[in-house]
Amino acid sequence: RYLPKALSAENFVEVFHKRPFSRYIFNSLIVATGGTLLTLVLASLVAFRLRYMPVQRALSFQRWLLMGAIVPPTLLVIPIFVVIKALGLINNPLGLILSYCFLNLPFGVWMLYAAFSRIPKELDEAAMIDGFSWGEILLRIILPLSRAALAVSAALIFIFCWNEFLIALTLMPDQNRYTVPVGISMLSGASIYEIPWGQINAAVTLTTLPVILTVALLERWIVEGLTAGAIKG
Repeated sequence: RYLPKALSAENFVEVFHKRPFSRYIFNSLIVATGGTLLTLVLASLVAFRLRYMPVQRALSFQRWLLMGAIVPPTLLVIPIFVVIKALGLINNPLGLILSYCFLNLPFGVWMLYAAFSRIPKELDEAAMIDGFSWGEILLRIILPLSRAALAVSAALIFIFCWNEFLIALTLMPDQNRYTVPVGISMLSGASIYEIPWGQINAAVTLTTLPVILTVALLERWIVEGLTAGAIKG
């Protein structure tokens, strides 16, 4: 039978009954939001500095930065673990936030530099004549004009942080610190031979809601970023 006889929320109830799933969702929200914000802040500062470098030097720096993004995250698990352990941040959300920032920073710089470089530098010169500082130029001119790139970057980085499994399992072994993907992997049936597919599907359905909400909130700017340059005039 492919369709159930009647709709039931039993699997959703069981998910929260067997595991502290609300705690997992809270942990994931903290880590994904913190990782996204920290990455965007650092990427904005780096991209803003690259904007005023000679084009060839900026492109050369980007190439070196993107070479780090070629390395699969699975190969970096042990080095990341060693560094985070040395910092005393095992089972600390900050350790996972720093790790996600490190992994997503090349992508964030690449996206934001492409957006920043399209903004005429005459706007900066006019702002400096009006007495703007470098920080005010970034906050009041560059970032508002780059909101589409910021939205796309934020959505993609958030989705990565929300769905990441291996590093979260390595750095947060305490059950009370599990993120959603790790929590789902720990769902089990009455025996080792039973796989609770209903509960797993219910948990996966719940975990897609924050991602859908994030994309829905940023939809306007995401579409603006995707269609930028499609029409000339």
